[in-house]
Amino acid sequence: MFDFTPADVMPRPILRDETISALPQSAEFARALQATGKDPLVLGQLKDTVVMRRKLWGRINVAMVNRARIDKPLRLLEQLQENGLRRTPVILSPETPTPALARHGAVALISPAHVGLLDLTSDPDQRRANLHQKWRNRLVHGEQQGLRITRQSLPQTPGHWIFAADAAQQSSRGYRNWPVDLTLAYARENKGMAKIFEAHDGKEIVAGILVLRHGRGATYHIAHTTDRGKALSAHNLLMWEAMSWLAKQGCEQLDLGVINTEDAAGLARFKLGTGARLHQLGGTWAYWPPLGRLLRPLAALDKRLMNPGLSGHC
Repeated sequence: MFDFTPADVMPRPILRDETISALPQSAEFARALQATGKDPLVLGQLKDTVVMRRKLWGRINVAMVNRARIDKPLRLLEQLQENGLRRTPVILSPETPTPALARHGAVALISPAHVGLLDLTSDPDQRRANLHQKWRNRLVHGEQQGLRITRQSLPQTPGHWIFAADAAQQSSRGYRNWPVDLTLAYARENKGMAKIFEAHDGKEIVAGILVLRHGRGATYHIAHTTDRGKALSAHNLLMWEAMSWLAKQGCEQLDLGVINTEDAAGLARFKLGTGARLHQLGGTWAYWPPLGRLLRPLAALDKRLMNPGLSGHC
């Protein structure tokens, strides 16, 4: 009367991967790279790990693995070699501390940085309660200024004002962002996933934020606020509007980028004021297959640099 199915053929529940990939490890980013002729390598056997390939000084081939979760370092290094990178130097920047890389000959170059990750899964009241008091006060101030907020997909305009403003910021603050053509390719190849929010005071644009969506997450990509916008707390208002819109779209996390309290203290306070948590990355490592074994002693000496308990700045 009863038909029992053996346990070994019972359907198994599908386990959902709870991790949210960083932007450089997303399918959306890989599409943008391919559209600009950079032809990334995607390792299907390692959860579609994205490997960028570029030439330094126009002649030295280098592979780069940025913000990947490297759970099995040796397997990753083997996969790179099996995919034609046997003699190619590799720059590894893991998503989390990965000291085991030293055992395989990777050499530490830069100690771990921190990024801010903002949870968007709570309800609006809870997200507002999570704001730091001064940040919330600035938001209230911005809400009282009569600013007009707009949202649109990033237009295919290389001369867009936010690119010009970002270029000026890069020059004055000494950092480098994506090339404009890569950002435009991201918007073009991933329809509706690159959104620009702007705050208008009358006819003047006083602040803008560009966010890039990817999978279940999003990344704070470019932002600029004029002096007038700062006086009106426009940046706080725009960030809140972006957070709220992303949450309604089903985004679960907003990556606010590197938190640097030494060289960009004001921006660090702004990011952390949203209620974001600090997340430590895994630093930057170099690995060259032909010298992997020979470099193991040097890698061991550098292990202290990558110990999350001993180094790294937020």
